[in-house]
Amino acid sequence: MTDNYAARDLATIAHPYANLATLPDQGPVVMERGDGVYVYDSAGKPYLEGMSGLWCASLGFSNAELVEAAREQMARLPFNHLFAGRSHDPAIALAEKLKDMAPIPVSRVFFCNSGSEANDTQIKLVWYMNNALGRPNKKKIISRQRAYHGVTIASASLTGLPGNHADFDLPIAGILHTACPHHYRYAHEGESEEDFATRLANELEEMILREGPDTVAAFIAEPVMGAGGVIVPPAGYFEKIQAVLDRYDVYMIADEVICGFGRLGEMFGSQALGMRPDSMSLAKALSAAYMPISAVLIPERMYQAMVDESRKNGAFYHGFTYSGHPVAAAVALKTIEIYERDDIVGHVRKVAPLFQQRLREFSEHPLVGEARGMGLMGALELVADRKTKAAFPAQAGVGAMFTRYAAEEGLIARSLGDSMALCPPLIITESEIDLLFERLAIALDRTTVWVNSAR
Repeated sequence: MTDNYAARDLATIAHPYANLATLPDQGPVVMERGDGVYVYDSAGKPYLEGMSGLWCASLGFSNAELVEAAREQMARLPFNHLFAGRSHDPAIALAEKLKDMAPIPVSRVFFCNSGSEANDTQIKLVWYMNNALGRPNKKKIISRQRAYHGVTIASASLTGLPGNHADFDLPIAGILHTACPHHYRYAHEGESEEDFATRLANELEEMILREGPDTVAAFIAEPVMGAGGVIVPPAGYFEKIQAVLDRYDVYMIADEVICGFGRLGEMFGSQALGMRPDSMSLAKALSAAYMPISAVLIPERMYQAMVDESRKNGAFYHGFTYSGHPVAAAVALKTIEIYERDDIVGHVRKVAPLFQQRLREFSEHPLVGEARGMGLMGALELVADRKTKAAFPAQAGVGAMFTRYAAEEGLIARSLGDSMALCPPLIITESEIDLLFERLAIALDRTTVWVNSAR
């Protein structure tokens, strides 16, 4: 039964990140198939998928090799787990590959199923390690305002977006948020990027000293902030932050869920932004979104703490039924093989300059306050007044109207408040980039007409 998708959907599915009160009036958009950088809805209309789904479909929507990798593994061993010492070849081979390609020293790899689970696990492991090291008070985790790290109870607490906290009784205790590194929106008048970065590092140090260095365990950061609005940090930011963390023995976690695997023109975002993390969370492009899988890269000092606690407690009591699922691991291995064989990072470096050039052509548009981005990731911040940077009232729904017009023009973008985000598949060509921005321009002009008519 494939008819009347909308009614069947509305009668059965609770949609994440949707206004459940207004969704019945608007109805869902039901997608039926994908091909390359395009997806097609149930009416057959094609859309250039400018968001890679949710920042994740890095190799597009019809990669036959990934489909075959899943089929072969499903035929051979469709499921096994990693509990109590049981294992299987795809998980072993993927862990070996991630250790080999990581830009930091890695002792072991812990598999999860999503970025939320990976960052949730990071918190538990930091707490676990400090208990093993005899530091039971060193437990606070510092995240950043407008950061996005997931939606479990703990990872949503790390997330620094008000909507993820409201009426969920979040954040939990022990999670702190320091300033967002968005120069356009938060720098003082006349403050250079370097001075802004210095001030943020000083504010972080003040927070650590105020809380007590013996209570602050870790700092977590995305190389480029994703759902917070595609925020590229100012020059020198991470070097200054790292110096503070080193001074007070604060563990550094890089959330590479969006930026990992080529998005910023390096295999990992940490390499592109000069980060020196102790551990990393990987997900999304790890399998090009063809299967749910994520990973936590664990340093030796943390792993030895896990061994010590296992000796004391009888086991390491953490894990998920589908941790390192053999089909997901096989698809992830094939994904990494394609990245390396086809030089996907080199392709990103080749086409990203055009993407960023076309993005910044909108810098002087009457509705755009800032055009920003890095690699194949970008955003346009829509403002009510370019001179004062005044934002539109939230209830005006300008971002939502833009995404509606974009969809009508056959482009999927995402409104993060009034920041219009783009994150196309890494395989996008230069001609497809031009088409993306041609459709964006029409949608932006239509939004401008709508805004002016409402004034």
